[in-house]
Amino acid sequence: MGSISRQVTEFCLDLYNKLNRNAEDTNIIFSPMSISVALALVHLGAKNNTAAQIEKVLHVRKAAERMSLGSDLESAAPEMEPERSQERQPSLSQCNKDGDLNHEAFQALLLQLQNLGERYVLTLANNLFIQQGFELQQQFLMCAKELYGAMLQTVDFHGAVEATRIKINSWVESETQGKIKELFAPGMINARALLVLVNVIYFKASWEHKFEEQKTVQRDFKLNENEKKPVQMMYQKGTFKLGYIEETGAQVLELPYAQKSLSMIILLPGDMTDGSTSGLEQIERTMTYENLMLWASSEHMFETTVEVYLPQFKLEGTFNLNEVLQEMGMTDIFTESKADLSAMSFAKSLLLSNVVHKTYVEVNEEGTVAAAGTGAVIVRRSLPLTEVFMADHPFLFFIRHNLTNTILFFGKLCSP
Repeated sequence: MGSISRQVTEFCLDLYNKLNRNAEDTNIIFSPMSISVALALVHLGAKNNTAAQIEKVLHVRKAAERMSLGSDLESAAPEMEPERSQERQPSLSQCNKDGDLNHEAFQALLLQLQNLGERYVLTLANNLFIQQGFELQQQFLMCAKELYGAMLQTVDFHGAVEATRIKINSWVESETQGKIKELFAPGMINARALLVLVNVIYFKASWEHKFEEQKTVQRDFKLNENEKKPVQMMYQKGTFKLGYIEETGAQVLELPYAQKSLSMIILLPGDMTDGSTSGLEQIERTMTYENLMLWASSEHMFETTVEVYLPQFKLEGTFNLNEVLQEMGMTDIFTESKADLSAMSFAKSLLLSNVVHKTYVEVNEEGTVAAAGTGAVIVRRSLPLTEVFMADHPFLFFIRHNLTNTILFFGKLCSP
């Protein structure tokens, strides 16, 4: 397993803990992989301490310790290798700067995620919007486009902030198939802004084994010990990988998407009826990188017949990450006297004004965000032992790219 997936997971847990501090009964959804890619893009333009702080936040190991992204990643995309080595190598070698962040490993991961097959739509879009008048470094523009598909756009925050806001919002809307409509509400962008990083991700996939619509019924979802609300509860009985977390009494279920390229992993605390309202907190407290890998590993789970009850839900998460990233150690880039973005622009006064991230996830019978894929009907022999996985109270979940073990989305569902 490569260092990229470990970095993304460790960053994911740091970020979740920060976002979750004041969000006891609040849904959370974000894409650690998407934000990591966005920060790697900014890293291309950063130097010295500003670059080192980004590496620290992204858990980049020193070069000597760093593994490659793993032979899995290399072997999975052999047809891309010749093209990369012949055409891209000369220019890209200049993009891996002195720092320890491996931009080519990020690029290899992105290439894989863009080739998941026709039953998947995964759109990851990063754009840097910069105040006009800043002279940009050509090498940064080339590396940003080649490695991350990012196109830097010059705008006029100072003279036309409202027109700029509308322009950014319409770009986001088109990149996310119309799902994310107003990323920036009026007043969210300051007329003094210099550089705004916009990072959006749109994901749509069908389940390997779909839930039948006629089996979806209204059931109560327990928000806490005293409150409940009616939800549309999906149901299916089938063979799934299931695991238990001994310390917390939680169940772990893997629900694969089409061709098993990606899976949703659900961490479900023990039922609330025994008074253990802290089940979710127990999981959160013990959720280290090592534990998360162990809980969701195939060695830890067993295939068995499971009756799965899962609520339909839609989650949207919008975060301005400035404050959180500063708390995590990325301080210089937001400070005029300290920001060093000299690999991006010749100007000394350039700093990062805003980092905004938005995620949209919808889970229904077809899959995650309604998709029109058709799956073959699989008839399974019923085993005598049937487990029940009843997701009728708050749980954690993440969506994983199975080949590289990379977490694409991470969320907490408290109220569908």
